[in-house]
Amino acid sequence: MSQEVTPEAVDNLLPEVAELIVAALNLEVAAAEIEPDAPLFGEGLGLDSIDVLEIALVISKRYGFQLRSDSEDNVRIFSSLRTLASHIAAQRSK
Repeated sequence: MSQEVTPEAVDNLLPEVAELIVAALNLEVAAAEIEPDAPLFGEGLGLDSIDVLEIALVISKRYGFQLRSDSEDNVRIFSSLRTLASHIAAQRSK
């Protein structure tokens, strides 16, 4: 039984997830400067696969669920800060 994740729940989670990313990767950018819908890879934040592993580890410790490296959904989950926050919100509500 899956619960619906509200846009408000995702919006409330965005600053927290942005702060986690900045802290985990020691980025020289303020969490508030990360655009919620900008790509995390390539032209956006410019993250790579090693960065994703770091973020996944921090998320699993913080929120208590695993992000599997072999998941076909990873491209979607890590496509932007908003999609990542949405995935976290959905997993936390289970």
